[in-house]
Amino acid sequence: MIRRVAQRNTELNSFHRVRGSDMSADKSPLHLQAADCDSLLLDNQLCFALYSTSLMMTKVYKPLLQALGLTYPQYLAMMVLWEQDGLTVGDVSTRLLTDPGSLTPLLKRLEGEGFISRTRSKEDERVVLLHLTEQGRALQHKALSVPGCILSSSGLTMDTLRELQARLLDLRGHLQQSL
Repeated sequence: MIRRVAQRNTELNSFHRVRGSDMSADKSPLHLQAADCDSLLLDNQLCFALYSTSLMMTKVYKPLLQALGLTYPQYLAMMVLWEQDGLTVGDVSTRLLTDPGSLTPLLKRLEGEGFISRTRSKEDERVVLLHLTEQGRALQHKALSVPGCILSSSGLTMDTLRELQARLLDLRGHLQQSL
């Protein structure tokens, strides 16, 4: 364990160190040459790799979801309800790592399309419960082909996809802990 931590610290230090530069008081950062700043190249940024991949994923999903009458955020909300019907808006927003206020307009549109119903809790009027309608349940069967299409478009094997997903979830967990 100690060896792993030491190796990680060494990797982090070398990642954050500007290659070949001496940041002493007599050398201003303004005098650094572009070749010395590899760590600042856009394509070397993990955040950009994640961001641009997310954009591409959304573009691949778009025609698949249009055929279902859903946007990508609506699809995510429906998946949460397909996993467990009868959740509150707060439950869904927690699961999607989003703000309940930004979720409300999306849920109203899903209700307008006939996929869900929204009702106030009898115990607490502030709480809104979400339930799938028959049409919303039927949509789940139509959506069954979507993950396979995404896997095919990714060019990955199922094992590689699962490994990548596990690493991304691990990264997300570490980032949440750092906040």
